Amino acid sequence: MKLYFSPGACSLSPHIVLRELGLPFELVQVDLASKKLRDKRDFRTINPKGSVPVLELDDGETLTEGPAIVQYLADRKPALGLAPVNGSLARYHLQEWLNFISTELHKQFSPLFNPTSSEAVLQAQKERLVTQFTYIDQALTGQDYLLGKVFSVADAYLFTMLTWARAFQLDLAAMPHIGAYFERVSARPAVQAAQVAEREVKKT
Repeated sequence: MKLYFSPGACSLSPHIVLRELGLPFELVQVDLASKKLRDKRDFRTINPKGSVPVLELDDGETLTEGPAIVQYLADRKPALGLAPVNGSLARYHLQEWLNFISTELHKQFSPLFNPTSSEAVLQAQKERLVTQFTYIDQALTGQDYLLGKVFSVADAYLFTMLTWARAFQLDLAAMPHIGAYFERVSARPAVQAAQVAEREVKKT
């Protein structure tokens, strides 16, 4: 398999999941500004949407959109428990979190990445994001991960959003559960390995 990614982008989520599962894969870096691969090919020939992540399977078929990719990967090794069993209520709770993170966190960061956004827009979006992170902080009360005691693909996605929150200096200091959660996830070997690999690629 190949994971088309950009360092620090939302593709970090499936990157973490691939390492948690121990699946063999190749990282293919994408320049999101130029939509080019390192070999100068147009990335849009692989994903017309021009966005990462893209998972290319061994038969050449591709899968896009992070929440779909991470569930597909988790189902490759169901015994590891990164996603609850299909059809179970727990699986729908996982999808509930993936949808929430996608719409209420991930997409809400878009104006912060846009250099033309006004200060008023930036401030409003930061306040909106802090409100959503406050909800998550409350949801994490008394549990290690979003689904309880077990790390899931939703945690890989939330962790990625928290790295963005830190990069944009969102004020999450009053959220003790999120702070402990971030440290807990950061300590996972697969998370550390993914971050190191992306930093090393970025240097070259």
